[in-house]
Amino acid sequence: MGEFITLLKRGNRSALTAGIVNSIIAVIKAVAYVLTGNVAMFAEMMHTFGDAANQFFVFIGSALSKKAPTKRFPNGFGRLVNLVLLGAILFVGIMAYETIHEGIAHIIQPNESTGFWITLSVLFVGVVLESGVFYKAMQEIAHDARITTKGPKLILDSFRALKHAKPATRLVFLEDLVATAGGLVAMIAVIISHLTPFHQAEGIASIIIGLMMFYVVGNVFLQNAAGALGEADETMAARLGGLIMQDADVRDISKLEVIKEGDHFHVEVEIEVDPALTIAQADDIKDRLELKIRLQQGITDVTIGFDEDDKIQQYIVSTNETP
Repeated sequence: MGEFITLLKRGNRSALTAGIVNSIIAVIKAVAYVLTGNVAMFAEMMHTFGDAANQFFVFIGSALSKKAPTKRFPNGFGRLVNLVLLGAILFVGIMAYETIHEGIAHIIQPNESTGFWITLSVLFVGVVLESGVFYKAMQEIAHDARITTKGPKLILDSFRALKHAKPATRLVFLEDLVATAGGLVAMIAVIISHLTPFHQAEGIASIIIGLMMFYVVGNVFLQNAAGALGEADETMAARLGGLIMQDADVRDISKLEVIKEGDHFHVEVEIEVDPALTIAQADDIKDRLELKIRLQQGITDVTIGFDEDDKIQQYIVSTNETP
């Protein structure tokens, strides 16, 4: 039990924050839906409950993925977060289906909702809270991608750097993007339905929100399916290549592979050195390089091999590869 608590402390903080906030919002929306019967509110309620459950699963999965390797699982638990996310998006998919189904039913048989100000106020509070979590996810992405920008520019930079984010952070980012946008769509639909006879607007909003949820399902599924298989990370490989080539004793790199498993990276590199070096000197180089590589965030396993310098330069360091 003590080990489990310790692992939870290392879980993805953005997922935990989002889970807590979404749980509060979901309960508020559920109460509002019971009082008003608003279909747009139903869509937002379903979406928020799905997000909250997902994000708690993601938090636990990201924490358990930090567990040290065992005799039974010598390669560690890095891919566990990908497997948890694959299971979590199935839950989102079910919620998305129910949201679209309810929207279609409301379009076929529209009816006027009550409690306009209650619905609008709850949706507004939800958008404000979701925006805060969304911004927190942007900051997490900036941290993962080593971006130092702040303010409005962070919004664009976080979208550009989304592929470099941890799987759990990516899911929170996408879910809260959809949640914020979905809240705005629901507010517009509620206003239209209240001011005009076009009550189908709430059903259309429900369908739009459901489709946005399906977008999250598709995006996260593709990303985590690759992660569960073990995906090569070219960005980290480029960074490590520049770092390794800075060493005075490294003549060339004949092989460099970086495999990403969840939040972890496994590195295998073969360097070319002076054939006149002694075993002791080669061992010093190995220790030195391994220390430098392990200092990079997320590196958990490093394998370094040696080959004699063949005088043919294979690895070229580009300007964007230096750390």
